[in-house]
Amino acid sequence: MSVLTDLFSEARGSAANIAEVIARGRGLRLGVTGLSRAGKTVFITALAQQLTALAHAAAEGRKNPLPVFRVAAERRVMSGRLEPQPDDDVARFAYEDHVAALTGPDRHWPQSTRQISELRLRLDFDRRAGWSPGPSSFVIDIVDYPGEWLLDLPLLEKSYADWSRETYQASAVAARAALAAEWRGFSAGLDPNAPEDEGVARRAAELFTSYLRASRSDRYALSTLPPGRFLMPGDLEGSPALTFAPLQTPEGSRAAKGSLAAMMERRYEAYKSHVVKPFFRDHFARLDRQIVLVDALSALNSGPEALRDLQRALDEVLAAFRVGRGNALNRLFRPKIDRILVAATKADHLHHLSHDRLEAILRQLTARAISRADFSGAKVDVVALAAIRATREAAVRRGRETLDAIVGAPLKGEMLDGQIFDGETEAAIFPGQLPADPREAFRGDGLATPEGDADYRFLRFRPPAPAFGTDGKPLPPPHIRLDRACQFLFGDRLS
Repeated sequence: MSVLTDLFSEARGSAANIAEVIARGRGLRLGVTGLSRAGKTVFITALAQQLTALAHAAAEGRKNPLPVFRVAAERRVMSGRLEPQPDDDVARFAYEDHVAALTGPDRHWPQSTRQISELRLRLDFDRRAGWSPGPSSFVIDIVDYPGEWLLDLPLLEKSYADWSRETYQASAVAARAALAAEWRGFSAGLDPNAPEDEGVARRAAELFTSYLRASRSDRYALSTLPPGRFLMPGDLEGSPALTFAPLQTPEGSRAAKGSLAAMMERRYEAYKSHVVKPFFRDHFARLDRQIVLVDALSALNSGPEALRDLQRALDEVLAAFRVGRGNALNRLFRPKIDRILVAATKADHLHHLSHDRLEAILRQLTARAISRADFSGAKVDVVALAAIRATREAAVRRGRETLDAIVGAPLKGEMLDGQIFDGETEAAIFPGQLPADPREAFRGDGLATPEGDADYRFLRFRPPAPAFGTDGKPLPPPHIRLDRACQFLFGDRLS
């Protein structure tokens, strides 16, 4: 029965994709995801700002803000605009609200992604190649979704017993043991063969969720935390599909009917059926290209174990993609993601001399996963970027030394060397150099202490003060390598 259901789902997805491609015309669906605090909302907002302002910048004779993006460098963009999104049952990405947050009197970073949202952007441009040169249009449907949901996709191939065993093993490592102690202690006293009990299930789920939430905090910055909806429940909060937790059961044993283990297993399977599979079918399987945003700096701040945990998470994230070379028939009948960009965000928190080193660390993080994707035919690249640049660079003299610094306004409450910042005052920060050998960042055990023994610590900064055009609207903010991301993700389709 499940095989027939899967075949029906595949056929329905193919039919929907045909209708979508016909309705959209020339264009693609771009997935934007990343784990917590990676900057998905900021990236999409900045991308839309830049693309919708390109023609206006050219008309006013301003410097091209996206020089590596070929269609922009050649001044072939005639207009860019937002249009109503294609899916009536998906929230629209709150672009205007996010621009207001970034440019208002109390400018601040917008709220992070907690649900799926979409934004449709149309570029009118002058086509110079292909069968029909001349004026043309290209539609980019941007699909924003939490990376934590992507980590759920491997659950489709795992039984409840497999997931429980892996989760217990992961919680026992040094970086997680203290965080998981209360949940593990409670769970150790449970008999999987005892009669099902709603109160026990709720308590186990609460403690398990608290462990996941603590692992994701700024202090620890751990990444591999499925099930993703436990931290972002939305309208499923309190439902049985989110009220379960791992249990330690003997390998190969079967849960007795009516037992606590059977109850947990049933709810785990309901989570896969009612949460994970619809996300895969309705959203993920329809993507053409993908960018995965990574907050590598937070992991570096937290120490080698957090960095290795991020590496494991990225292995699972990139393994989830249906990768392969896209062509017309593939896009219609069995869509495959043929380009994936993995981006280390917040490059503006470093001096440019460390940008290449940040990219090298990102390559080290993704080496195994990228080799698998390349083997499947997908084109994969990595980049260090800042969709919005919150700092500028300066050379500061200290005695006889000249130090490379970044200058910006640290967020209120950020602290460095005993100084607590007020969120208004700019400061020159010396973030330090990342290691020349990326393997050095992964060496060592455990998590960093608050003082840290590395020669780099990264602060968070307020958004930059906005600039406004002659029409009174905010101009797109400065960036680092956003143009390179545009060229890789869809520049080839705008020749």
